[in-house]
Amino acid sequence: MVQLTFHGAARTVTGSKYLLEADGARVLVDCGMFQGLKKLRQKNWEPTPFDVKSLDAVMLTHAHLDHVGYLPKIVREGYNHRVFCTPATAELAELIMLDSAKIQEYDAKYANKKGFSKHKPALPLYEGRDVLSAVKLLREVEREKWHHIAGPIHARFHDAGHLLGSNMIEVEVRDRDPALRILFSGDVGRYDGPLYHDPAPAPECDVLVCESTYGNRDHPDKDLSEGLADVFNRAVKRGGVILMASFAVGRAQQLIYLMQVLKCEGKIPDLPIYLDSPMACNATDIYREFSVDHDLSEGDLCGDRPVLGGPAVHLCRSVDESKALNHIEGPAVIISSSGMMTAGRIVHHLKRRLPEKKNTIVLGGYMAVGTRGRAIEEGAPTIRMHGMDVPVHAAVEKVPGLSGHADRSGLLRWLSHIEQPPKQVFLTHGEPDSAEALAKTLAKDRGWKVTVPDLGESHTLG
Repeated sequence: MVQLTFHGAARTVTGSKYLLEADGARVLVDCGMFQGLKKLRQKNWEPTPFDVKSLDAVMLTHAHLDHVGYLPKIVREGYNHRVFCTPATAELAELIMLDSAKIQEYDAKYANKKGFSKHKPALPLYEGRDVLSAVKLLREVEREKWHHIAGPIHARFHDAGHLLGSNMIEVEVRDRDPALRILFSGDVGRYDGPLYHDPAPAPECDVLVCESTYGNRDHPDKDLSEGLADVFNRAVKRGGVILMASFAVGRAQQLIYLMQVLKCEGKIPDLPIYLDSPMACNATDIYREFSVDHDLSEGDLCGDRPVLGGPAVHLCRSVDESKALNHIEGPAVIISSSGMMTAGRIVHHLKRRLPEKKNTIVLGGYMAVGTRGRAIEEGAPTIRMHGMDVPVHAAVEKVPGLSGHADRSGLLRWLSHIEQPPKQVFLTHGEPDSAEALAKTLAKDRGWKVTVPDLGESHTLG
């Protein structure tokens, strides 16, 4: 019997964790943190809903926090087996997990100092030493080759086009003939997206676990580069600082890449760009290391004026360098994380820039419910930060189509490669409206049997 239990990303877009059990083997696909609403974030602090010591292996689709950020916690609780991922994912995951631990440790210390936490004392979910223990378990695998994971479970990784090193994971349970084929989509990337290749075609499968972040809507038809140029040119006229919230890994590199290309084409002024994130700076080095994994049709990573570097790009690693940005009047660009404005240096920049009308806050990509990014996107007059309400007077712009996720049409295009209907389809990693809308479309147009599972729900696959 094969069993699949959804311990995360069920009717929400974060916390990806799928427990696959077959013939005594127990494998966790992704090990992400919950983000967004407080009731979701609190789940990170609840007892882990499965016995971590009984796991035989973990497989990671990619390195974003909502897919890897819980790994140090299960290691802290006693997990000590292999964690399979691609080489770029291994390097990026180390960065992301270390940054997560650092932020948690800082926030706990800051809360204790200011006394605004109800916990006495406030503690981090895990520490840097837990991350280092987790990193030792990472095992790099090559794409497009079958790998034995545990018991009858074998897996093959395919490029998902979402992030450097990202994958969909094709699984075969080989305790029967023919093998049971399960496909975990991970996060499906966009077709023709900057920096990344198109997602590999979806292979045939008996069971499909597919993301649905944009299951009920499409990205704007407007060209991404043109939209970004319009936003920047309006911001330059205001004369202030352009503050861009960005994920340090992936989104920050895409933004720099696109801005540098636009500058070379003369579509925007040659603005100084300040990348204010030690992790983003380190991630940029990794992007250079794995440049063969990129689609650089718009530009080039090497040469006299590298697209991810050059004299106009300033990398701010230290706290002093970050604080110095408070004195910049603009026009200039500050890219800082976290992408949904929940933590990190972006919070301090928001406190400094939100009250002034001349500044521009640029939102790029999806903002989860309950995040500061979503509140700003929805027009909140004030934003709560560090125990105080900060007025929102700065202009708020949203870059059309910057998300790294395939939209509804992109998901349907990716799924069109599956000719034989899967016996079971599960839609995850989407808010209920998005998942249900995509489920109805697949049921109506393709006749597929689709389930949108609840958190903790378990299904027998065969």
